[in-house]
Amino acid sequence: MKKLAKEITRGRRLTRTDDLSIFETADLPELAEGADLIRSSLCHNRVHLCTIINGRSGKCGEDCKFCAQSSSSQTGCETYDMLDEETILRDCKEKEAAGVHSYSIVTAGRSVAGKDLDKLVKIFARLHKECEIHLCSSNGLLSFDAFCRLKDAGVETYHENIETSRRNFPNICSTHTYEDKIEKIRLAKKAGLNVCSGGIIGMGETWEDRIDMALSLSELEIFSIPLNALRPIPGTPLGNLPPLTEDEIVRTVAMFRYINPTAYIRIAAGRAYFEDGGRRLFTSGANATITGNMLTTTGNNIREDMQMFRELGFDIASAG
Repeated sequence: MKKLAKEITRGRRLTRTDDLSIFETADLPELAEGADLIRSSLCHNRVHLCTIINGRSGKCGEDCKFCAQSSSSQTGCETYDMLDEETILRDCKEKEAAGVHSYSIVTAGRSVAGKDLDKLVKIFARLHKECEIHLCSSNGLLSFDAFCRLKDAGVETYHENIETSRRNFPNICSTHTYEDKIEKIRLAKKAGLNVCSGGIIGMGETWEDRIDMALSLSELEIFSIPLNALRPIPGTPLGNLPPLTEDEIVRTVAMFRYINPTAYIRIAAGRAYFEDGGRRLFTSGANATITGNMLTTTGNNIREDMQMFRELGFDIASAG
């Protein structure tokens, strides 16, 4: 694995023509060491921190089996309409002052349109005017016109997870398709937005599904890949699945680094599986994270994250 890692630092890229089954059985310490070598060689020790706010919560008509905000689940999650402009502006300024690089407004629901879209665009324009933090948006399956309006308002990055492999996607959601996701990623790029896209592990998928997801993101040339380890939520269809082990999460993160050597591999939900904030993940190929509050699970303390990355030797300042 270290030999392969060195080849990747010299320009080799893994594709569907390669036998990638080795990632499932390779010696884990060696695999992680190789992933960290790729990360340090090609990503210059930068670490990128993003934070999110739940701009519109619950009552989602989509049936994603992992999600507490789906109306088909019985989780008792908080529900509210779009937050007001001042609340979001105050939160954004607070996170910017803490040193986070990107700020994202996430909304529940299939899409955002009409008056809610007008309100969202207005909020982003205000954030762009009064803050210097990079702006990201995560608002479902938008139209091309909506992507263009967000871009014009100052949004730089759009988030649209593909969630899992093409094969496994119908097992996770039936109200929209994998192809819907790919189409919106392409439309966001056409509108001039960067795209952040990843998925979730621990939803009953096979190792081959994880490899397929990593390859699909590489083929889409995604620059930021959030990886979530499922935290089974009671009341969702996946609420009774067994939790992942630390080793399985580390193995997956390392594999994503080999297949996406220059991307930000961003640790999202699941760091709570690790007692120390997931330090192992950031010596196994990861170089980005979501910090602060999550959507429906407990997040991580920004100050503690900053300290952890400094202790690990990461360069926080240059990632913005």
